[in-house]
Amino acid sequence: MKFTSRPAAVLLGLSVAAVALTGCSETSTASGGSAAEAGSCDPADVTLVGQVRNESNPYEASWLDGGDAFAESVGLEQQRLTYDGESTKQQEQIRQVLAGDTSCLVLNVLPNGDADTAPIVNGADEAGAYLVTQWNKPADLSPLDHDRWIAHLTYNGEESGKQIGDALAEAIGGEGGIIALQGVLDTAAAKDRFAGLEASLAENTGMELLDEQTANFSRQEALTVTKTLLTKHGDAVKGIWTANDDMALGALEALEQAGRDDVAVVGIDAVPDALTAIGDGRMTATVSSDGPWQGGIGLAMGYCVATGELSMDDVADEDRAFYAEQFLITDDNVDEFVNPEIDLADFECDNVFDRVAGPLS
Repeated sequence: MKFTSRPAAVLLGLSVAAVALTGCSETSTASGGSAAEAGSCDPADVTLVGQVRNESNPYEASWLDGGDAFAESVGLEQQRLTYDGESTKQQEQIRQVLAGDTSCLVLNVLPNGDADTAPIVNGADEAGAYLVTQWNKPADLSPLDHDRWIAHLTYNGEESGKQIGDALAEAIGGEGGIIALQGVLDTAAAKDRFAGLEASLAENTGMELLDEQTANFSRQEALTVTKTLLTKHGDAVKGIWTANDDMALGALEALEQAGRDDVAVVGIDAVPDALTAIGDGRMTATVSSDGPWQGGIGLAMGYCVATGELSMDDVADEDRAFYAEQFLITDDNVDEFVNPEIDLADFECDNVFDRVAGPLS
């Protein structure tokens, strides 16, 4: 990603007792903390926090980089939190952040799994913090029931799973055996993407699913699982469908070690190494959800509401939980995505809902 400059990241560990926040005008909250009247924050008093699983995943690292870019554009810094895919650690970090003065706190959070979203939402509610969540939430949990849970955004996983499934079918000539690497099973993303593969298999009847296992969105786990499945199924494997690019890259490494250059591989996230692999012809396709945009947009939404530049009264109900736009990338268009630049205009308060592709169903 290209940035004009990047502020130093502020890292918070589990040893941090609380985040001290400068305040706006305050009202008492149910938990005994404080919260500013909605829209009353001075821009300089806003605190921005982005939280993802880890920065070893290029997609999630790019998310935090996008948050940095937005923060810099409004003269602030983003506090970068990572929880290593551990739900307990995530919840403890959130509790610590919410332990201080939350008057003008904005959180942009990737819940580890669906079950992790409710306690994060409830904690933010009690503290009066502004919250945007992404990817994972239970179907029966809605921002419409909460004042400062501004929005939940995700991507149509069935659509992206089917897109790369269809691309895989085309790459292997419509016939042959494939293996599938699933993500963290307690996430809507993993479930929906695999459902998309199943829809693709239903249409591409010459493609046979030989095996499927979870590799938890991890490159290292994907390397290990792919080695096992290649040994098990041998030359019958003509394609590998993966629920994210990190696993696709692990699968590519396993194929290289096995001396196999005859297997098509697809993934999701459009991380730089995957784009390079597509350009080199080693990988077939991926789908971009634009991680840097995700990292910036959640903070931008919260900032705009906290400072009063955006009123929740003007946000349509269908925009409170929505699918955002995504893009299929193949060798035909990969050059358009290799060196993208963040467009800060996307984060202006009039534009923060411009990428809504439809309400969450």
